[in-house]
Amino acid sequence: MIQVQEQVSLLPYNTFGIEATAQYFSSFRNAVELQELLEGKSWKGLPKLILGGGSNMLLTKDVAGLVMKNEIKGLEISGEDKDFVYIKCGAGEVWHQFILHCVQNNWAGLENLSLIPGNVGASPMQNIGAYGVEIKDSFYELTALQLEDLSIHTFDNKSCEFGYRESVFKKALKNRFVILDVTYKLRKQPRFNTSYGAIEQELEAMGVEDLSIQAISQAVINIRSSKLPNPAEIGNAGSFFKNPEIPAKVFASLQIDFPGIVGYPLPGDRVKLAAGWLIEQCGWKGYRNGDAGVHAKQALVLVNYGHAKGQEIFDLSTAILESVQAKFGVALEREVNII
Repeated sequence: MIQVQEQVSLLPYNTFGIEATAQYFSSFRNAVELQELLEGKSWKGLPKLILGGGSNMLLTKDVAGLVMKNEIKGLEISGEDKDFVYIKCGAGEVWHQFILHCVQNNWAGLENLSLIPGNVGASPMQNIGAYGVEIKDSFYELTALQLEDLSIHTFDNKSCEFGYRESVFKKALKNRFVILDVTYKLRKQPRFNTSYGAIEQELEAMGVEDLSIQAISQAVINIRSSKLPNPAEIGNAGSFFKNPEIPAKVFASLQIDFPGIVGYPLPGDRVKLAAGWLIEQCGWKGYRNGDAGVHAKQALVLVNYGHAKGQEIFDLSTAILESVQAKFGVALEREVNII
């Protein structure tokens, strides 16, 4: 029997460590339990919030309606051919543990995404990416339950409409589906990606002579650990802002006024800017007001030093957006979901 609690603290369920209360709270371990929950008469007409690892959200107020924690577990090989293995993983599994399992089994493609917080179900929603790799590069399909009629659908790579930290689940289908499981198409023979960021330098520092996905994963873990705060120690949700993309012509004119500006060429005559650099140039790195602040080592990361309210973090993010717009004429976007 599904248990539903009233007035539950969400403090343990968000990596920002924000205190907020759910009107109703429950969890589900499979599609049948989720359907049973959604059919409950007491909250049928109420708002619903699906909770995964709580690592990409900022709670700015108490949550009305029913909060449902996705705890669907399980990992299996769903298919295999000469070049690829297809790994199906429950949406409630911890992302980093899933990556470690893949790396240990020499299933290649996701090793650059080691140590990203959150659960597997969030990975296609966000099209998470790091160090030159995005989910869409290895994604095969997912199954999801439609909230409106409780039917179950399969989405392939194309139907997910992946973009930069985007998918159809953040746009046209936002709040309409619950992801149940995700299948990744991983290589038996790796194609190493070490050109992005400091991976090559870290591999050299590690003394790696024979390149492997295990070495790349460890290098990424080392880099992320040195730059990003552990949510268990300082509340945060990782990168708070997206790296903005601008036309190459606009980048060229910005280079005249700001010769040190950091940008990466993209197809279609566009350039991706480093949002962290922009924020740092506006003087925010290491800023603190009460318990709300900007991390001292990475300006992309907003932090809760203890008892900051979600609204205080949100207001700080607004001040940062406005200052970057004023100095550079560039509009930053929040990557974190605001609730």
